[in-house]
Amino acid sequence: MKLEFASNSDGFDLLIGGRTLVSHRRDCPALVMAQGNPAIEMYRGNFRIEDTPTQRIAPGDFDLTDQHVTLLDGDKAVATLSIDGHRLNVATLLPGYDRLTLSLFADAEECVWGGGEQMSYVALNGRRFPIWTSEPGVGRDKSTELTRIMDEQGMAGGDYWNSNYPQPTFLTSRWIATHLDESCYSVLDFSDPAAHRVEVWKGNAVFEFFSADGPIELVAQMSERFGRQPPLPDWAIGGAILGLKSGASSFDRMKRFIDAGTAVSGLWCEDWAGIRETSFGRRLFWDWHVGERSAQRYPDLERRIAGLKARGIRFLAYANPYLAVDGELYAEAAAGSHFALRLDRDEPYLVDFGEFDCGVVDFTRPESRAWFAERVLGQEMLDKGIDGWMADFGEYLPVDLRLADGSDPMEAHNLWPVLWAEVNAMALASRGRTGDALFFMRAGFSGVQRHCPLLWAGDQSVDFTRHDGIGTVLAGALSSGLVGNAYSHSDCGGYTSLHGNVRSRELLERWCELAAFAPVMRSHEGNRPDDNLQYDSDAELMACFARWSRVHAHLAPYVRTLCDEAVTTGLPTQRPLFLHHPDERELWTVQDQFLYGADLLVAPVIEEGATSRNVLLPGSSPWRSAWSGEDLQPGLHRVDAPIGRPPVFYRPDSAFSGLFAALPGVLQG
Repeated sequence: MKLEFASNSDGFDLLIGGRTLVSHRRDCPALVMAQGNPAIEMYRGNFRIEDTPTQRIAPGDFDLTDQHVTLLDGDKAVATLSIDGHRLNVATLLPGYDRLTLSLFADAEECVWGGGEQMSYVALNGRRFPIWTSEPGVGRDKSTELTRIMDEQGMAGGDYWNSNYPQPTFLTSRWIATHLDESCYSVLDFSDPAAHRVEVWKGNAVFEFFSADGPIELVAQMSERFGRQPPLPDWAIGGAILGLKSGASSFDRMKRFIDAGTAVSGLWCEDWAGIRETSFGRRLFWDWHVGERSAQRYPDLERRIAGLKARGIRFLAYANPYLAVDGELYAEAAAGSHFALRLDRDEPYLVDFGEFDCGVVDFTRPESRAWFAERVLGQEMLDKGIDGWMADFGEYLPVDLRLADGSDPMEAHNLWPVLWAEVNAMALASRGRTGDALFFMRAGFSGVQRHCPLLWAGDQSVDFTRHDGIGTVLAGALSSGLVGNAYSHSDCGGYTSLHGNVRSRELLERWCELAAFAPVMRSHEGNRPDDNLQYDSDAELMACFARWSRVHAHLAPYVRTLCDEAVTTGLPTQRPLFLHHPDERELWTVQDQFLYGADLLVAPVIEEGATSRNVLLPGSSPWRSAWSGEDLQPGLHRVDAPIGRPPVFYRPDSAFSGLFAALPGVLQG
């Protein structure tokens, strides 16, 4: 739908389909411009970004001619606004002005969602969200002791807005979406109920606007804009992917899981290329090939991979876009000029990843993208029989290096995860494996949707904390789904264990209940596996994982229809309640339960020690408990939720009601 300007006695409005997007008045200008004065510091993927802008101008006067606005400071033209279909081009006319803040119309009752993958809040009202891909932090809550300790140890505590995958896109309950089509540092600011503001660290910017009659159509437009993912392969949705990293013994451990009744679709050994021990915990050796270290840890790996595949079990590995200086591939990459360089000399720029240094493969260079896709992901992984991998990182691009295409690292930084996703997708396409082999990522930005088939929620702490624990998995899946990411999952059991924070039995049990109702169920041993409970630590935990893996496998026919739906409509598999019930305002801020497709409602227990919880059932028809068979009317209910029975409800008239009704028997085994 095209944009249009409409003048009035004291200003002008920008409209889409009769709905106001921008309301400029002479005494309340829509645009503020300034000159930036930034200070940026990075330490191991954590950033401190500050700015003290000067020479601020808020031009109130204007000239509107033929759908083109010139903003005036007195009688001097200082900026322009021009329309190109559904796009608004904003540009300063004064040299040195590289900060823009555009105020967008806000209704007092309006709710806002989006921002990429936001881990703390699905509804964004009342807060600011800087858009800069980074480590999300450990703790992510300035009121906690863990966050304080991590901040002191390297700016690593994080805050509610830190995200591996931010995106300058938001949707509102007026069923309007706004996207900033720039990759520079920006801020989505919803702290003022009178206006939504977008701060842009650039002297010109393009905004895109979309409108619809409801959220389903609007989300479909988002997925069309950013690209839709292929359907997940049958093997990925038909059982659990076991995450084990104990070398060759991982195969023996997997057998014990299978003997315990686990539905195993894959074995994920992230340590396939070797390990190194650090103060953070057991890290991987970042040299992505089957070499001496790999052979020591996984003897005869190719034969064992082939044996698994003959049994219907896929083998998955790990890679990231960096190469350790003490690895074999580093020398090969350096000889091929595949690394980003230092500013002061023609040497690879090295990044400290925590007690080891790595070169940054320069993905702005087409030859380097092709080299990594073919030489590493193709020859060393796909050709060895590996059917999937965690495509980790992508957030660490420093801003003080030199890129092959001459681009500004401040603008390349957010794009790095997109380039990394493209390299992975190139590798799959080169072997004809798109939609069969599978990689998953935590990092992202606008456009990653076109290349990355599956998100994972990153490195949750092994606890129930509000901003870094199990519950953040829900917020991440729901928020990212609204901007075009159909599939998300998490490290079942959590990942980050530091300063005495270790897994509890309850956490492992509750995480199984959550993971079974995601399109992919995958476990992780965490950063300190020896200090933490694992799902094979005892027979009871193994039985728990086995039960829920069978539930996950049982739901595969339903999940297949959701994948097909995602391809045709762009709807995510895990959905906020309001997506199908937009007129129920009380649903707009619900983020602790979700619709799994339209027919299944899941309310995981994400509060430590809880054995009951409130559940909000939407719509006008009854919902049936998956465990008791009892029908409940729409509305708020307090329901029992003991371990092993998370609240799950389905529509009695669903085409899959028989599948859902069989869940108790599947769980019992």
